[in-house]
Amino acid sequence: MNDDLLQKITVRKLKSDDLDAIVEIDCRVLGTRRPSYWRQKIEEMGNEQLSKSLVAELNGKVVGFIMGTVSGWGFGVPNTIGWVDTIGVDPDCQKRGVATLMFRAILEEFKKDKVENIYTLVKWEAWDLMCFFKAIGFTRGDMINLEYKTK
Repeated sequence: MNDDLLQKITVRKLKSDDLDAIVEIDCRVLGTRRPSYWRQKIEEMGNEQLSKSLVAELNGKVVGFIMGTVSGWGFGVPNTIGWVDTIGVDPDCQKRGVATLMFRAILEEFKKDKVENIYTLVKWEAWDLMCFFKAIGFTRGDMINLEYKTK
């Protein structure tokens, strides 16, 4: 980790005003600009009580985001679970501890709601992301993702 960089970063609640910065980070990572997708996602996460979404700022500029919610009650899942939906870090700040810093912050938010388990979904081919989640303490869970393709 780059302690100098991390000491300069502030983690705070994600706001709708962060949309442009999130779109830019996503575009830099994936190569596609998706403002309507992110606008809808931020609106869906808008419930202050359930949303645990955060951003990381460096010198007033958003350099990362983590989106999560508290949910449950479906699929036999208790209501004491958190979901990490999305993590994005500006490529200039990747592999420097920013995602870990944001995860630790969202973990504290989940703990306030007495969340006992945190889940996420990762594509099988996303080895960098799987290695990240393993490094911060995630293990394979009890649920299996099932998929049905119509074509």
